[in-house]
Amino acid sequence: MRKTKRSGNFFLCLLFNMILNIEWTIPAWILLGLHFWLGWSIWWFWLALGIWLVDILLWMDIMSWATKCGSEKDPPKKNLNPYSKGNKYDGGST
Repeated sequence: MRKTKRSGNFFLCLLFNMILNIEWTIPAWILLGLHFWLGWSIWWFWLALGIWLVDILLWMDIMSWATKCGSEKDPPKKNLNPYSKGNKYDGGST
């Protein structure tokens, strides 16, 4: 797989991932509603948002590690194609 020459900006990637995973904050918003309605502690809301953020950061870390594993260079190989320009092909005479 081709590796790009520029590296991604961490905060831009984090913002993009947060936008894509915004639906995972629904439990936190439910807990915020329960805070105002039933008087539950606000810490449950912040805990749910923190878990959501840690989950996104962990997923970004795993994906970053996976792309680094796939970017190792292969050692050069000998060209065995008889029709390529670098190889002399004598027309099949033996």
